[in-house]
Amino acid sequence: MKKLVLVLLSACTLLLAESTSSKVVYDLTTQNQKAFERKILKAIVANKAYYESKLKELDVTVVIHGGAYRYFTVDPSTTEYKTDKTLLATYSELKKRIKVMSDTYDVEFMMCEVGMLKHGLKAKDIVPYVKIIPNSTIGLIDRQNEGYAYIPVGDK
Repeated sequence: MKKLVLVLLSACTLLLAESTSSKVVYDLTTQNQKAFERKILKAIVANKAYYESKLKELDVTVVIHGGAYRYFTVDPSTTEYKTDKTLLATYSELKKRIKVMSDTYDVEFMMCEVGMLKHGLKAKDIVPYVKIIPNSTIGLIDRQNEGYAYIPVGDK
């Protein structure tokens, strides 16, 4: 009888755990800084707060490629983004906000290595909390196969 109760409790715990969390993967390609701030930095915080208010967790992964590499460099002034005046003027504050996403909100950032190299970036050029993956497609496939909802954040 004790074994049956333990099995039932375990099953209920697993069901409860599944129902108390949601997962999303953002396909980040935008080079538009205002869109990045609105759709990633502000939206993720708002979405996390919403799920917390419902006593649920929101597991967030951001897959970086396309025009979005610029936001995750150690120093954009030493990269091909050195002519982006808006980025250079705001990067110090932007970099802090992105790090808060990783540290405080537990957002996982993954970057496409193929595109990174195409843009002349090496691992040393990328902030340390970003995980470099072979390509963006692998990251998106893996997360979607794990049940993550897909949200594109591009320029179109």
